Parts: sequence; C-alpha cells; structure tokens
Amino acid sequence: MTNNYDVIIVGGGVVGTAVLMQLSRYNLKTLLIEKEDDVSCGASRANSGIVHAGYDCVPNTQKAYFNVLGNRMFADHCRELDVPYRNTGSLVVCDEDGLEGLQVLLEKGKANGVRCEIIGRDRILEIEPNIGDAIQYALYAPDAGIVSPYKLTIAQADYGVLNGGEIKASEKVVSISHEGGHYTVTTQKGVYTSAVLINSAGAGCMEIEKMLGENLRPISYRVGEYFVLDSTEGKQVSTVIFPLPTKAGKGILVAPTVDGNVIYGPTSTPVEKGDDVSVSQSGLDTIKAGVSKTYKVPAFRKVIRVYAGVRTEVGSDFVIEKSSINEGYIKLLGICSPGLTSAPAIAKHVCDMVLGFISATAKSELKSLPKHKKFTAMDKEELDQLIKEDPRWGRLICRCEKVSEAEIVNAIHSPFPATTVDAVKRRVRAGMGRCQGGFCAPRVIEILARELNIPITSVKKGGEGSEIAVEPIKSGIATGEEE
Repeated sequence: MTNNYDVIIVGGGVVGTAVLMQLSRYNLKTLLIEKEDDVSCGASRANSGIVHAGYDCVPNTQKAYFNVLGNRMFADHCRELDVPYRNTGSLVVCDEDGLEGLQVLLEKGKANGVRCEIIGRDRILEIEPNIGDAIQYALYAPDAGIVSPYKLTIAQADYGVLNGGEIKASEKVVSISHEGGHYTVTTQKGVYTSAVLINSAGAGCMEIEKMLGENLRPISYRVGEYFVLDSTEGKQVSTVIFPLPTKAGKGILVAPTVDGNVIYGPTSTPVEKGDDVSVSQSGLDTIKAGVSKTYKVPAFRKVIRVYAGVRTEVGSDFVIEKSSINEGYIKLLGICSPGLTSAPAIAKHVCDMVLGFISATAKSELKSLPKHKKFTAMDKEELDQLIKEDPRWGRLICRCEKVSEAEIVNAIHSPFPATTVDAVKRRVRAGMGRCQGGFCAPRVIEILARELNIPITSVKKGGEGSEIAVEPIKSGIATGEEE
C-alpha cells in the first residue's frame, strides 16, 4: 500500500525536525523518515550544543547568513518548545602572539553583523576567572549560548507530530523514483509518495543524491571526540571558551552544558565513514593538551563519559538549494557547524521554498507542547500535590539525575514516543549521571516493557540488535534444569 504526502523529509536530525516543525504550521501532509529508531541519533546527538554568535563564518556565505539569523531566533525558538537555553556568551582566547588572529575574527564578526569585541586579561577574568595563565586577549561575543542539541531535536519532532506531521523511524530509504511530478520513496517497511522531497540525511545525503541521479559532490567526514565531566564541575565554567580556530575547526573548547555538566572537546580528525564514532586514545590526549592551554583547572578525574560525533562536510559552505534536475527536490547538504544554531532559520527558509512548489494556507490553530515538569525543579509543596495525584512522581528511578517514574512514563507517551533506553535517556536524563545508568537502567527497562506492552527481552538500548536482556538468569531453576 502506498501512502501519499505533500512533503517527505529524509533525516531526523536538528535541521530535518526543524523543517518538520515549521511545515506543521501549514495545511500540508508532511512525513519525516529516519533510519534510526529515534531522532537525533547522528551529528545532532553528539555535537557541542553551542549556539554560535557567527563571527567565525566567512562573510557572504550561507553559513554566515543562517548562523546570525538563527542565533537571533534561538531564544524565542527554545522558549516556544520549553527547551532549556542559556545565553552564556563566548570567549576566543589567545596569548600575546594571537592578537592578529583575533583581529581577523573581529573583522569577520563585524562584516556578519555580530556583536563582538576584543578584550584584555582583566576583563576576561571578570567573565571567566579560571582562564589559563598564558591567556592575554579574547574575542568576546555576548550573544553566544548553549542548548541541549538532542532535547531541541526531540522537542521539534514532538511539536511537528502534535500538529499533524508524521515520523517513520527505523526505516532506511532503499530507493527513490521521480515520475509524473511525484516522488516515490521506498523503505524496507513501506512505500510513500510526495510532490516535494527534502534531503536532510546528514552523513547519508549523497546516497539520496545518487538515487535521484544528481551530480554528486565530494563529501568528507571529521570525527570529534569529547569528555563529559560530572555536574560538580558546572560551577567552574560560566561561558564557552574557544582557542583561536584553525582550518580544521573551532578547536578544543571548554563549555558548560544546560544540564549542569562541563564538556571538553572536540577533536577534528578525518575519517572514511560517516558512522565512525569510535573514541581514540590519541584523540583524548589531544583534548587534554588543548584544554590545558586555555583553562587552568581541568578536572580529568571528574570525567564520567567520553563520546564522539561525526561532522559531514560538502565543500566549505552549506548547500541549501533546489535541484536543477528534479523539480520539487530540495537539498540540505553539508549542514555541519554552525548547523545547530542555523536550524530555525534554515527551516523557515526551506518552508518558504516548499510553499513555492505547493500552495498551502497557515493553520488557524496550533497546539503547544506541554511544559516539561521536572522532579528537580519542584518545591516540596508542588511535589507533594503531584504525588497525591500520581504516585509515580514519588518513585525516584535515576538517583544521580533525580528522575522520577512519572517523567519516564511521560517520555514514553510523548507525541513522538521514546521506545528505547537511550531514547528515554535523551529525553529525561535517566542514565546520564555519575553512574551512567548502572543503577537505573534495569528499572528503565522494566518501565519500557510495561508501558509498551512488550517482553523485557525485546527492550533495546538503542539501534538494531541492541536488546539488553537475553533471558531470565534463573530460567532453569523453575524447571529443575541446570543454569
């Protein structure tokens, strides 16, 4: 059976879900197809979460335009989605020899319309007391900030679904044809048609291009590795600290997160494949050396996790354009940094492009996402009242992050539901604390099995073949068989 839509989006990252959210404001039938079992499983899961000010982008490029516009939209965008956002500002720091490089960044920033200035050590210490002893100058950009990239992506998906959009997860596109003004997209589970097709497939974007007979462009990948520090370190860092950037990237940063942790990273190492998220000892050593140059109190003994993400590059700029070969095909290629910051602006632009292909009216009413109630944000009186209404608020499942059973159940039954342990983790942070799920994971598995009405042995960590429980460890005792 073929399912018909006005628009199909391939790829459930921060840009793809932002487009879904924007299109859901119109009377359009829109589908997003994602090959993984959740949104935000690629680069959007594993980037720095920095809302860049825009001084680093080459003037008059797509990156510069959408970065600056997206930055201006970001606070309101997050407020609408009830996603935590902090306007921290950022510092690009250097020693005596780096002043000329800061001047270059300053001129870029001015050309892009970014508020920024070069400041000396006394002013730097007022903003960030733990700056490295060798640091003498910094480019200060007050409009930079931080956000959780996966929470933003998930909230955009929830908003899109709540307002009529659809998401098909765990469906990899295997073929696409374009005939009679319509696209036929075939996955391993279904066949879907649309008048407009949007390629937001991230690392897999050239696979979609190839299926449509487009002229392929060179594509490259860079892996970025990170350290995550315990939330006890959150009080040590108040802003985002960058070194002077190089051709490889923005360098090893030190930054707080909206959830109270601190991150060090990323590296920028070329890799052959877009799914290579392995962490190397050499990469971690590079981070250690880089952090020590800009930040005087690194706390590597407080590391609770390491991870990596892959940045996909298609040339030196974003590719946001209509196809010259296939009518109604929109390309979003190479949306690497500052893609997170640019996402709201890109989505608005793409929506306008879609409306150029299909005439559609804005919806007269839109549904708002409910406010995310958090155990940690409530006072005793409010929590006591909630527990009377729903005892699950009184059952603490994740002790490190103080996540209640009610929050986990709400995540499982959200507009775009969490169906795996990792999906729950991304939504409510159960398993993101000091023990990294050592205590709460079994409870989360039990709750998922109960709420989804599936066997415990069918609950996945996240991804194909990632089932955690194989069989009861005492299965043989009841029958008298040997274990």
